[in-house]
Amino acid sequence: MQPFSGRAAVAGIGMTALTRASGRTELELAVEACRAACADAGIAPHEADAVLSYHLNDSVPVVQVAGALGIERLGWHNDITGGGTQAASILGDAAMLIYSGLARNIVIYRALNGRSGKRLNLASTGPQEEITRKYGMAGPIPLFALAATRYLHDTGLTAEHLHAVVAQSRDNAAANPRALRRDPLSWADYQAKPYVCTPLRTADCCQETDGACALVVSGVLDGPRIHAVVRGGGPGCSDMAHAPDVSAIFSAHLAPMLWQAAGMKPADVDTALLYDAYSWLVPRQLADFGLAGDLGPYLLERRHAWVNRHGGLLSEGYVHGLNNVAQAVRELRADREVALITGFGGAYGSAAILTST
Repeated sequence: MQPFSGRAAVAGIGMTALTRASGRTELELAVEACRAACADAGIAPHEADAVLSYHLNDSVPVVQVAGALGIERLGWHNDITGGGTQAASILGDAAMLIYSGLARNIVIYRALNGRSGKRLNLASTGPQEEITRKYGMAGPIPLFALAATRYLHDTGLTAEHLHAVVAQSRDNAAANPRALRRDPLSWADYQAKPYVCTPLRTADCCQETDGACALVVSGVLDGPRIHAVVRGGGPGCSDMAHAPDVSAIFSAHLAPMLWQAAGMKPADVDTALLYDAYSWLVPRQLADFGLAGDLGPYLLERRHAWVNRHGGLLSEGYVHGLNNVAQAVRELRADREVALITGFGGAYGSAAILTST
């Protein structure tokens, strides 16, 4: 059991509307979400004494958000470089601050104009791209399409199984007013979607979204509790070109660590918020975390309907995974007891367990 287990709770959540053209600055989006999270937690924004965020040079610094929230005596604060890998592990950062006595009320936010502003899926210029661009792979989608091709080959899964993931995501989102994609997706409609990079069609890729999501993590245990958090990865963490198996994503490496840290087993989980940046990541994580057996029938029979009940990143929207954390809190406040949340970044990432009490 981790020393901070059960010592911190997610006391508040807040989100802006998710759009494809917000017409607002990242600061405006962040402040709206943070104020909503504070109101949900029953505190005034200035009562927060720590602020955390993660981004890829596409957001607004925490000191600016703190100033806009009226936090005059700012304590611990961090702008963490990173994307989806941080979605679960930032809960661990907050829990450790609470446990160590360095903070009492921590505001966490992710704000971005991911469609109308800086678009993550456009080609970047990092060191990996200098290697991969010469092979026609610029940006993350071609890289993870390559991994998807290997995964489908090794498992025998097909486009029909990918469709089952996406179609169920749409069905789950149908009752979610926040979701940007709520229309059902038939097999024929799925086949008509253009490829971005085979085998991934547009429907297989998460959305590019404008919006913000925020949480308040508190030492006052009034809300779902942070039970266990792990972060790390395996070969290929920093460069997919050196991975012995490009389809072995973070969950292949972290699942044993998570169950050991949590003192739990897969059957204890009754809701899963899996980072679904691409459709094939859902079955991969279901298998790695021991949540499903024979994947083929499991997917086609839609037995994965309990995963990402809000539609996930594929259908609700993309706030770099923090909106999945907010959904976990909603479900734990309602009728669920144990939530698994994941954060993806290829061979490295993070995972967390939240509990209702």
